[in-house]
Amino acid sequence: MKKLIGSVFVAGSMVVTSSALAEQTLKFAHGAAEGNPRWEASELFAQLVEESTDGEIKIDVGGNAQYGDDMEAISQMRLGTLAMSANSQGATASVVPEFNLLGLPFLFDSLPTAWRVMDGEVGDELKKVANEKGLVLLTLWDNGIRHVSNSVQQIESPEDLEGMKIRTPPDEMTVDIFEALGANPTPMNFSELYIALQQGVVDGQENPLMNIYSSKLYEVQDYISLTAHKYESTPVFISKMVWDSLAPDHQEAIQEAALEAGEFQRQASLEADEELKGKMIEAGVEFNEVDKQPFIEATASVYDAWREEYPELVDMVVEAAQGDAQ
Repeated sequence: MKKLIGSVFVAGSMVVTSSALAEQTLKFAHGAAEGNPRWEASELFAQLVEESTDGEIKIDVGGNAQYGDDMEAISQMRLGTLAMSANSQGATASVVPEFNLLGLPFLFDSLPTAWRVMDGEVGDELKKVANEKGLVLLTLWDNGIRHVSNSVQQIESPEDLEGMKIRTPPDEMTVDIFEALGANPTPMNFSELYIALQQGVVDGQENPLMNIYSSKLYEVQDYISLTAHKYESTPVFISKMVWDSLAPDHQEAIQEAALEAGEFQRQASLEADEELKGKMIEAGVEFNEVDKQPFIEATASVYDAWREEYPELVDMVVEAAQGDAQ
């Protein structure tokens, strides 16, 4: 018997779902390369949605920025011309600046701590402010704890970053962190990064190891310093215009699929670091650990600046992170 989702009514001997039965295809954009946990989770999400809606909703996944980069995806979703995206925290923050606060320097001591904070009161607040900008936040996937790579030298202290041109995502928080550390932050779309590193347009960049590996950035970088300076999420959005047009049973199926695929994606992110570190060492990359305390002290001013603008939300995020760690 065909699986039915949502409410039904009986017409004679027929059972009919309350939603329209015509197939609908929703475009889903993301900027990750094949092999990245975001790529794999997006494919799983598409499969889960199609299965749970009996094919009534199909997800057309366009990875590796096939449907535009993260900034373009945000704009298109707000206009209703793109349905969905597994986006970046930086691009999201350009429209919903409160997302910056998940990236306060050295906020989270582990990935599970970040996830528990995002799945609680903090996540609820981010859903609210995103909705006001035309974006329905389904869930927050993971984009890892970030480290610095470069082609100049190992980074062992903030002084080693002095004047170094570091590519950052186009978000204020990361720029503030690297300015506080004495670097020259250079915002740039991720899709342009490999060539920029290869040609020496920038000296280095910062990303989680899974992004550095899957996009082959290690091929054009000699050093990776395990700074763990900030965390970033992967917000999974659907256009509010598109969401409001869907039947309740389809909304439920999409929401549940995003959560289930997110559990897979988070676990894959958690397991990636040690394995990928070994592979990049074999490829000739030099890794080094850092004493984080001087970096923490150098970026304390970032908290002061953001607390002036978002005092209640900064305190909410910090207290949630500290409370979870106790």
